[in-house]
Amino acid sequence: MKKTEAQKHGPVPRLRFPEFLDAGPWEVKRLGELITTITPPKKIQTTDYQSSGQIPIIDQSPADICGWTDDETALIEADFPVVIFGDHSCVVKLADSPFAQGADGIKILSPSEEIGALFLFRSLQANPVEQKGYNRHFSALKEKLVPYPRKDSGEQEKIADFLTSLDDMIRAEGARLAALQDHKRGLMQRLFPRPDETVPRLRFPEFRNAGPWDLKRLGEIGTIVKGKGISKSDIAPDGALPCVRYGELYTVYGEIIREVASRTDADPADLVLSEEGDVIVPASGETKEDIATASCVTSAGVALGGDLNILRTPLQGCFLAYYIRGNLQSEISKVAQGDSVVHLYPTQLERLQLAVPPLLAEQQKIADCLSSLDELIRAQGEQIETLKNYKHGLMQQLFPREAG
Repeated sequence: MKKTEAQKHGPVPRLRFPEFLDAGPWEVKRLGELITTITPPKKIQTTDYQSSGQIPIIDQSPADICGWTDDETALIEADFPVVIFGDHSCVVKLADSPFAQGADGIKILSPSEEIGALFLFRSLQANPVEQKGYNRHFSALKEKLVPYPRKDSGEQEKIADFLTSLDDMIRAEGARLAALQDHKRGLMQRLFPRPDETVPRLRFPEFRNAGPWDLKRLGEIGTIVKGKGISKSDIAPDGALPCVRYGELYTVYGEIIREVASRTDADPADLVLSEEGDVIVPASGETKEDIATASCVTSAGVALGGDLNILRTPLQGCFLAYYIRGNLQSEISKVAQGDSVVHLYPTQLERLQLAVPPLLAEQQKIADCLSSLDELIRAQGEQIETLKNYKHGLMQQLFPREAG
């Protein structure tokens, strides 16, 4: 087989900054030739991690910092920054200031003069070591072939700085998303009355003189029925009916279900189908937090699985779903029963009390306000995913695949 020019002379990335287009191919070495490892003076055991302290702890978990310590004998001194490799997890991190090593399972890599730490970090992100179970992977990492441009050319720094600026942008967008989510949580606490109160702290101008809300029990504002089981074998991507299963309620959906993620081939005669505006609450879950949630199904004809409580009411369903998630979670947690599996029975749900605005228009206004905020949150989340995908695609082009 005839060798390409890249194979003869070295790899070349598919995407290169204009000033380096004629800089020639990159060099290639085994990673073991480009780094030395740093042995920590001490390893902090997981049981000794603190929630605060003077020294950050880094281990092989995905979190940048997994805990804190005040034990100065564990402090790692090095020529920072250094690259952290999770021997079992293959997680790669960058440490730019002194830290302590947590538990076991990381390798601290100090790059040689030929390669910058930030560039090496980005290179290992672009071409990671494949994780194979909970084995140790450092031996594979040392044999990994790493392509890199000469450090004195400035190309390493250019690539690393560019990707860092993208990360800064993603973090900024993430902060905006967190601010929107915090705003929603705060708004929900003010738009709905506190327990045993009948007037919210925040009310739309047109309803400020509409009087107090009516205290009702869930059993007084509608009827509660149970869904019917949908087996895994009946779930099919091209199934005839959309369906919601109880586990999806606290892992997939928010307060409003407009688009259903799953479908089923089960016989409709054997199922419970939604009516427009049904509010569904899990009847079981692993924790009380799992079942202290609710969603409104905005369309009819969705199959609702077993272990779902279905509240059918003439009130605005989306309003109730927001209300239950925002104000009744602690009440649901109090009445739910069980340890390894937590159950919430219709009779328990029926007794829960809430305040309801007598005007359907006010219910709708609150639901529309929170729904609009959810749309902003969704759009912001999509923007972050777009940036992450853009960064991933760029990294695949800025770094050649490993040679060999």
